Amino acid sequence: MKDEIEKILRILGEDPTRAGLTGTPSRVEESLKFLTAGYGLDIDQVINGAIYEEDYNELVLVKDIKIYSLCEHHMLPFVGRAHIGYIPNKHIIGLSKIARVADMFARRLQVQERLTSQIVDALNDKVKPKGVAAIIEAEHFCMMMRGVEKQNSTMVTSAMRGIFLKDARTREEFLNLTK
Repeated sequence: MKDEIEKILRILGEDPTRAGLTGTPSRVEESLKFLTAGYGLDIDQVINGAIYEEDYNELVLVKDIKIYSLCEHHMLPFVGRAHIGYIPNKHIIGLSKIARVADMFARRLQVQERLTSQIVDALNDKVKPKGVAAIIEAEHFCMMMRGVEKQNSTMVTSAMRGIFLKDARTREEFLNLTK
């Protein structure tokens, strides 16, 4: 990858041997590997057995999970917050695992719509709750730094499964608590 990044620098009109750029190809390679590390993980690794029996059947909500991802169209960052909630059905998941699931999918080339659905579907599949929901609010650098250059725009996506789709009161509780 370093050789290809060096070629890109030359195409851009830069000299990859100048003092400020000598280590750039290696740094960019390491950066891209880190930012896309989610490809090397699977949901079972991330959850690591942290699903526990518990007789709790009220909303569990983790708010303001900071997410960082790369837009698959331009490979520019999008950053924001995820709010993820579920209604347990005899099982709960370790608190940190919710954020780790979000990170696993965010650390891939993504579109926000798919990211939101992947998080919800993975938790729904593994925890088997009565319902699960997520809202992601993010700013996309592909809209801020290029194209329409709209610095104050935010994209909001949501995905809901189970009781969040069927019961308006449950959905409303989730939406009110995420404001």
